[in-house]
Amino acid sequence: MNKDLHVVVLMGGWSSERDVSLTSGRGVASALRERGWSNVSELDMDRDVAARLAGLNPDVVFNALHGTPGEDGTVQGMMDLMGLKYTHSGLETSVIAIDKELTKMVLVPHGIRMPAGKIVSSESLFQEDPIARPYVVKPVNEGSSVGVAIVTEQGNYGNPIGRDVEGPWLHFDELLAEPFIKGRELTVAVMGGEPLGVTELKPKAGFYDYDAKYTDGLTQHICPAEIPYEIASAMMDMAARAHQLLGCKGASRSDFRWDDELGEAGIYLLEINTQPGMTPLSLVPEQAKLKGISYGELVERLIEEALA
Repeated sequence: MNKDLHVVVLMGGWSSERDVSLTSGRGVASALRERGWSNVSELDMDRDVAARLAGLNPDVVFNALHGTPGEDGTVQGMMDLMGLKYTHSGLETSVIAIDKELTKMVLVPHGIRMPAGKIVSSESLFQEDPIARPYVVKPVNEGSSVGVAIVTEQGNYGNPIGRDVEGPWLHFDELLAEPFIKGRELTVAVMGGEPLGVTELKPKAGFYDYDAKYTDGLTQHICPAEIPYEIASAMMDMAARAHQLLGCKGASRSDFRWDDELGEAGIYLLEINTQPGMTPLSLVPEQAKLKGISYGELVERLIEEALA
């Protein structure tokens, strides 16, 4: 691979995941420079991103954005119009995968088990529960467990939820309500269409929310997960099929809940992330390392696929 090519690492932006994106992007840029890439630029996205990208004239863009508008197809469409090559998934895949209900419409008919759910107005939660407790409410179009709340009989949300209680209902007009799947939190990274492994995530308190994902010491990663072979195999197969059915490129990460009392029937795919984090705490680099792929090599493989 020609290491004189100009790589622009696109990061930052204004989503709720801005800080994580900056950490991912800086890590990518640093790894490329350490591996001898001579022309690496870092671009913190703002409203003038198209003009700035045109001025930089990259050979390839490493898309290290997380959340909207960098992960929902908006930036992908812009780069398509500009004729730029970029890492990770394209426009159509990004539009579908960021939307949890659209993702279900694609995957469930192909036998991939996902929790049943319904879109509800946040206002309606102040009158009654949309489904039986315990249940989960989360934004339809956010990733990284942003704005997720678990409503239980023992929770402090009241019945119905109080207007004065902090939660996603105060920040989003609509939410996705799903039954709470008890059990264990696991995740599978896929790169180049091949699953890398299974990691179990054990938060030290609460559940695997945004803070638990990105704060050092709050979550224990067990990689590889200590689960039966047939369960790990089923999860990796589901993740690879979801990656293929959605048309993902580069790396993706599928998040699961597993009710271990039900065996394979207790595996539920929660969502697929088309631009997973590349921070020191991120799961894709961790699983790649398990396969003997260093962080720098992982970055280069993603760029190589984008250039193909």
